[in-house]
Amino acid sequence: MATFVLVHGAFVGGWYWDELAPRLEKAGHTVDVVPQLPSSGPDPAALGDLAADAEVVRRHVEAAGEPVVLVGHSYGGMVVTELADHPDVAHTVYVTALWPSRGASALDMLASMPPQTWAAPQDDGTIRATDDLRELHRSICADVPFDRAEPFLRRVRPHSIASVAAPSSAPDRTHPVTYVLCEDDACFPLEAQEAMAAAADHVERLPSSHAPMFSVPDELAELLGRIR
Repeated sequence: MATFVLVHGAFVGGWYWDELAPRLEKAGHTVDVVPQLPSSGPDPAALGDLAADAEVVRRHVEAAGEPVVLVGHSYGGMVVTELADHPDVAHTVYVTALWPSRGASALDMLASMPPQTWAAPQDDGTIRATDDLRELHRSICADVPFDRAEPFLRRVRPHSIASVAAPSSAPDRTHPVTYVLCEDDACFPLEAQEAMAAAADHVERLPSSHAPMFSVPDELAELLGRIR
């Protein structure tokens, strides 16, 4: 059995893992969900940057008391990369997540992908998702019925520009990495995921949108459960 630390992406919170975490726990694993990264939240003035996000995750990793499997989704990949050399991380998993090279920011990586038309920068230092829930649904989780997706789509929050503009320190990693490709992701094209996954020790694939924790939670839980 493994101990997992789950790191959400931009615009959301730890609730993003609500369907996955119980499945892992039912299989006998220990799960620690990072409840909220400082870079996302309702108050633009209170939002943090990449370093603040990494420090929150570092505290969760060190509090586990044993080596962990560190899982990052989407922007969360930027955060878990900051802990690539942490002695308490046994394995890192990128779930259709940004995996930067040293010195690259999330904005640098997104610049090579099609524009994210469902989110835009604001004058208050944030990036905000569209209020058009139908567009948000098509972009993030078109494979989840809209009526089931709507409650969590309504929970999206602003995300700080500072966090996505910050360069990654990307220390030399000291443990294995698995990259989980989501084949129907409308946010991060499959070819972009494959380019990032090229450096991974293991590559897995899921027939999913950008939100496999909602669209295929059983399959994702089974996949993660095989990782040590």
